[in-house]
Amino acid sequence: MITGKYPNLRLRRTRKYNWSRKLVQENNLSSSDLIYPIFLIEGNNKKQMIRSMPGIYRYSIDQLGKIINKVINNKIPMVALFPSTPDNKKDKFGTEALNENNLVCRATRFIKKRFKNNIGVMADVALDPYTIHGHDGLLKNKYVINDKTINVLVKQSLLQAQMGCDVIAPSDMMDGRVGKIRKYLDKNKYHDVQILSYAVKYASNFYGPFRDAVGSRKSLKSDKKNYQMDFANSNESLREVALDIKEGADMVMVKPGLPYLDIIQKIKRNFKIPVLAYQVSGEYSLIKSGINNKLINEEAIIESLMCFKRAGASAIVSYFALDIAKKIQF
Repeated sequence: MITGKYPNLRLRRTRKYNWSRKLVQENNLSSSDLIYPIFLIEGNNKKQMIRSMPGIYRYSIDQLGKIINKVINNKIPMVALFPSTPDNKKDKFGTEALNENNLVCRATRFIKKRFKNNIGVMADVALDPYTIHGHDGLLKNKYVINDKTINVLVKQSLLQAQMGCDVIAPSDMMDGRVGKIRKYLDKNKYHDVQILSYAVKYASNFYGPFRDAVGSRKSLKSDKKNYQMDFANSNESLREVALDIKEGADMVMVKPGLPYLDIIQKIKRNFKIPVLAYQVSGEYSLIKSGINNKLINEEAIIESLMCFKRAGASAIVSYFALDIAKKIQF
């Protein structure tokens, strides 16, 4: 709505100084908006570089104290744990997902014993880090079967809750898994464990570096289009979110991030539920490459994260989280 005209109306007036720009800024970005992903590896005293994600590492559990201290000191409220499971512990059923001594379980126990509730722990519920075929569920005739996969996922969820996980994050995209997980957690007295559903996870081409980081890229022989969403679809996201809310999700995730800002905004306008975004590995690597080659500057990172806030995201999972938390102060 136009309330004046030139020269009486000069929109540049409030842009002249830094202090006036801050006064009228519509969205803010703080450390509280960020979630830091951490990749895990077996062994001791290991910090292993991920070639496809410059600046990101895999950590052995005994090295987690250092990185978690940095996360807490920079006021980031939660970390997300992702395992790089050794090949000799993978099978076609993802059995290692139910091992109480797998990487995620041991890391969760380590973090909660040392840091208590000073940091939140989020863990994915899916089988792709544990299967020889790299899919999120059980395969039958090269097709991921839904209900039998859920039977495994509910057990994985309970195990993670028993280890001390605060936020269970089903990222598998099986139909009906949120309701089954919620019922199973409640039955076993884990009423307060939160569910962050990857309600809107697209079959995206931006996941490559992540699959390299967790060791599933080489083993994945086909795509995931028969269970992850078609990136041509928008309205379908509303149906996915509506179902997961009905089944008991506390928060929902949109993944990937920047190419799907329209989806974040659509969900936020239609549902009064916290909507989180995942700035995925492909987005990270593209931006990081531009910075390393001096094609863009580091301010582009903050710009990219602010886009999520502007679209309506409550929080952002980002590999830039720790670096940016050191720079921003609100």
